[in-house]
Amino acid sequence: MRKFNIYTIVVSLLVLSGCSDFLDTQSYTTSTVENYYKTPAEVYSALVGCYDGVQSLWSGGGAFPVVSEIFSDNVFGGGGNGDGLGMQLLDEFDKSRSPSDQSIFNAAWVNYYKAIYRCNILLGKLDQVDWGTDTSLKTTYEAEVRFLRAFMYFDMVRLWGSVPLLTEPSADNIAPSDPQVIYAQIAQDLVFASENLPATSYASQPVTTHGRVTKWAAESLIGRVYLFYTGYYQQQDLAGVVTKAQALAYLEDVIANSGHGLVSTFANLWPAASVDNYAGEDNKETVFAIKYTYTSDYSTGNDDGNKWLVLLGMRSFSSYPYGNGWGVGTVNPKLWDAYNSTDTRKVASIISIEGENLAFKNQADQREYTGYYIKKYTPMSNKDGSSVAQTLAANAGLKSDFQIAQFQDYVVIRYADVLLMAAELGSPSAQSYFDQVRQRAYGANFSQLPVSQENIMNERRLEFALEGIRYWDLLRQGVDVAANAIAETTQVLNGGVTATKTISASKILATKGLQQIPDTQISLSNGVLKQNAGW
Repeated sequence: MRKFNIYTIVVSLLVLSGCSDFLDTQSYTTSTVENYYKTPAEVYSALVGCYDGVQSLWSGGGAFPVVSEIFSDNVFGGGGNGDGLGMQLLDEFDKSRSPSDQSIFNAAWVNYYKAIYRCNILLGKLDQVDWGTDTSLKTTYEAEVRFLRAFMYFDMVRLWGSVPLLTEPSADNIAPSDPQVIYAQIAQDLVFASENLPATSYASQPVTTHGRVTKWAAESLIGRVYLFYTGYYQQQDLAGVVTKAQALAYLEDVIANSGHGLVSTFANLWPAASVDNYAGEDNKETVFAIKYTYTSDYSTGNDDGNKWLVLLGMRSFSSYPYGNGWGVGTVNPKLWDAYNSTDTRKVASIISIEGENLAFKNQADQREYTGYYIKKYTPMSNKDGSSVAQTLAANAGLKSDFQIAQFQDYVVIRYADVLLMAAELGSPSAQSYFDQVRQRAYGANFSQLPVSQENIMNERRLEFALEGIRYWDLLRQGVDVAANAIAETTQVLNGGVTATKTISASKILATKGLQQIPDTQISLSNGVLKQNAGW
């Protein structure tokens, strides 16, 4: 078969480095695939490489947490007024907005398959290792890697629909698989992980293992995958692998036995919203997160930073505690207005230029200025206006800057999500789970609402705003639901001048909510890959 270039990964990819906690900054010796994977220690090194691959997924264009918000009704594309229109292409589902960006997702596509390649290599070598008399470590490592592979395929199948499904190392130019087949593999990997990872409670997890996949992460992700697949594809179960009752049982197990819980104050989940009261990375509400550190270094090539975070900062402007960034993802005023004034999540989630009396000066350089920016994920500044990330890097003797040294983790799954998913799936405790999330949000102003599908979905919008979840929640209710929610014609400021912003429902309907497969990859595949409808 003809070889597909993106799958050909040179041996140098086995030079592994990582980030804090489990993913430390140790470098591992380069080895060939043939002579490596002989001992548990070598497998551990390769396991770190798999996590490192996941950490690097969004180091190029098309970062999943960013684009997921841009697709939604939460934010606009934003960016600099003189920038290209790639963000507007994504925001409006319209390739005519930036015809030169037909491969806007190419870096992300390549990074996903690089990381999957690492996972598949490791999974294929486990049987050749001398594990001694206790093979439990082998099973644990396999479970972690299968979770990571499932996590990545879940991103990809949501973005692009049909993609090539590789479960072993290959450079073959294979055709995309049907989504049902991909989801079946995702489900099988997650079920294996949930059944073979130790049931260690949050309080009992060693600090050195923070950042690694847990049984609770696997069970929680099963719930998320089940809800999206059965909603978007209108199916009764998860690709014949997980039933509704089983999905709920996994979530109930997390609630009953994981030791995870809600952080008492919502704002304390986010460093920019709480500063000195930040609950910290790996707090009890974090079920799974992608880890980052400030240790990126231009001189060594070490690349552990959160490169996408800087996109979301206020455009070339800092005001303690907020650092400067590139102004992508300006918040839609509709989201600000959706919150009740007594909902503490409002000011914890969104930076209001007027509400916080910020002397923002760069409207002339900002596209689609609304007066609102993302607070949950934004760079941080010191009181003197300098970058926190860059200061930490400099103090460690690293050659870095504010663009590559951002270190805030991306929290993929919070315990609040587990509660609301279980409520949505019909738990007998649904009202209690629903109330717990809302009681934290409203405090003394809490008043009970009846648990219902409509109320749960509205609560999810407010609870998880700007965390990369809203779009997928809309899409799983139906493409028409998503299109109607996202479509609008409104006024924004482009370079300080009033302009009309239009997002057409017909564009979203035409694409079925899917994104364009990079033209670069279609060309490399010699036409085996086909462009999605509407693009």
